[in-house]
Amino acid sequence: MTEAYIYDACRTPRGKGRPDGSLHEVTSVALSARLLNAVKERNGLEGHAVEDVIWGNVTQVMEQGGCLARSAVLLSDLNESIPGLSINRFCASGMEAVNLAANQVKGGAGQAYIAGGVEMMGRVAMGSDGAAIAVDPSLTFKTYFVPQGISADIIATEYGFSREQADALAVESQRRAAEAWAENRFAKSIVPVLDQNGLTILDRDEYMRPGTKVEDLAKLKASFKDMGEMMPGFDKVAMLKYPHLTSINHIHHAGNSSGIVDGAAAVLIGNKEFGEAHGLKPRARIRATAKIGTDPTIMLTGPVPVTEKILKDSGMSISDIDLFEVNEAFASVVLRFMQAFDVDASKVNVNGGAMAMGHPLGATGAIIIGTLLDELERRDLSTGLATLCIASGMGAATIIERV
Repeated sequence: MTEAYIYDACRTPRGKGRPDGSLHEVTSVALSARLLNAVKERNGLEGHAVEDVIWGNVTQVMEQGGCLARSAVLLSDLNESIPGLSINRFCASGMEAVNLAANQVKGGAGQAYIAGGVEMMGRVAMGSDGAAIAVDPSLTFKTYFVPQGISADIIATEYGFSREQADALAVESQRRAAEAWAENRFAKSIVPVLDQNGLTILDRDEYMRPGTKVEDLAKLKASFKDMGEMMPGFDKVAMLKYPHLTSINHIHHAGNSSGIVDGAAAVLIGNKEFGEAHGLKPRARIRATAKIGTDPTIMLTGPVPVTEKILKDSGMSISDIDLFEVNEAFASVVLRFMQAFDVDASKVNVNGGAMAMGHPLGATGAIIIGTLLDELERRDLSTGLATLCIASGMGAATIIERV
């Protein structure tokens, strides 16, 4: 089978996903086109250089609807002969775009792809698509639907994680992110966002709160306690599904959950012949990809079974992985991953994660693949695994190996 290599990975800084955020006046298609142009310029691509653009995006309505991938190609400087495919696997959309592209290359369906994703959460509100998974009673009753925050608290309850553990992890994420930015560890990947006059709008992640202390987080109210215990009473739904639980321990809040932000990311994937034709050196090969479905109520446990699956499918063990990127959707997701595999915390999210820098839903999967590759290179290590939990009960993973 043909190998699929990563030749480049880049992202925009993440802006606060609200009206006072630096990227709030930038449209989803404009930010996407900015990234596509960056990939074109950084790698000297001309003409029909790639087979397709596969672009992840979660809330596909309004400006993020209508095959945003194709719209972004047309707004960019890429050749119009390159089509565009928009996909949605919720929070893993950006990763699934990369994985699809890699497997297309491996299968011989084109020499190269640009893959990634975008989410402008300050412009297109999460949940504004009215998805059946959350609003159709015939489905929500069957799946014992609860919001993701309740699911994160169920994980904490089921596996014994405390508010103090979650807060400590969030503070460490902030510390690591601040250190990474101070040491310019993201410099290889960051594409500043410019206005129409060429002036910089944003050149660093603006959601971070580097001075955060555990004492600060201890003052925050649990975000999902009221919706769990009072109307609409999601704790009761959870305990119907899991009758061995007598209560739900609500430990999550804004400080130990992922931030609502705007952002985009892109990865250039191709075979050996593509690199030779364009004078590009591969940085890593995509060794394996995987996805899996899981319990839709507890919902966010997917990183564990999908990691088990990808390791088994690849004939690998957890000890073969040098670094891990586990999306920090909520603190309990990462705590559960480390608990399940007995992984040293010093190998997980070493430059911080979404609790510190935010989680632009459709882009994060591609962001963490690029972050993982940059850090493997910086430390001169070989192999990394990136994984995300996914809404409605799924998991996705990618293993990359430097070449």
